[in-house]
Amino acid sequence: MKSLIAKVNLNKARSTAILAMTRAKSLSLAVLLLLSTVFSAVTTAQEALHQPWQALLTQHVLPINDGHSSQVNYAGMKTDHAKLTAYLTALGNIDKQTFQQWPAPQQLSFLINAYNAWTVELILTAYPDIKSIKDLGSFFSSPWSKKFIVLLGETRSLDNIEHELIRGDNKYADPRIHFAVNCASIGCPALREEAYSADELEQQLTEQTIRFLSDKSRNRFNEDTMELSAIFKWYGDDFRQGFRGSNSLPAFVLLYGEALNLTPAQQARLTSEDIDTNFLNYDWALNAVR
Repeated sequence: MKSLIAKVNLNKARSTAILAMTRAKSLSLAVLLLLSTVFSAVTTAQEALHQPWQALLTQHVLPINDGHSSQVNYAGMKTDHAKLTAYLTALGNIDKQTFQQWPAPQQLSFLINAYNAWTVELILTAYPDIKSIKDLGSFFSSPWSKKFIVLLGETRSLDNIEHELIRGDNKYADPRIHFAVNCASIGCPALREEAYSADELEQQLTEQTIRFLSDKSRNRFNEDTMELSAIFKWYGDDFRQGFRGSNSLPAFVLLYGEALNLTPAQQARLTSEDIDTNFLNYDWALNAVR
């Protein structure tokens, strides 16, 4: 009898354990479904937020130089200035608390889009009587230090968005942002013909990096020398922070060795870092359609 009772109790215990595990799995699945739903809703909302900017870019940014660069139809942007203004206002309506709740890819795509859109807005304040974004500065201050941007509850400058929000404390730990933010100049990496989005950010940053590095007018790779854009001189430390294991400029370039069609000899020099680096002059002329 005792043996029978023990078996009954054991079966009850097993049943209870199985029920608990089933409930736990159901709860975990419910939590995952909820998180997935929330993430999907946030992503959809962000896509809607950036849709006006997407439309402006599609219509007024043209690829040139075999797709390595782009030109902006600022006259067209000026015609559609009301749409740009509405988009910038929508960005300004996002509060800091909401922003901080977003996943990192959504934050970063938001900031890159904001930087690029506000740069276009800055150019339009003087267009067509402008040859370079540097014309909008003075001897005492640069155009990037002007505080005219309402974003995340503060009035900010382009410098603040790039160096504090995007690069500050290496928060996003991704030097490829330098190929995404656009300074309205010929020497700058191309203004992408579409808005950045959380779902496609990784692919977009990879494409922008290859697009810029493979442009022989701004980056050249010889057998024993790299001739690189001044961007790599100004922000060299960003490429030494261990992105995907790279702690130097040669190591970063080597991440894209295959896409750049580097020879085995070039790749060997990059691997051993037995290669000289020269930095090219930067072209600050406006990236306007000509």
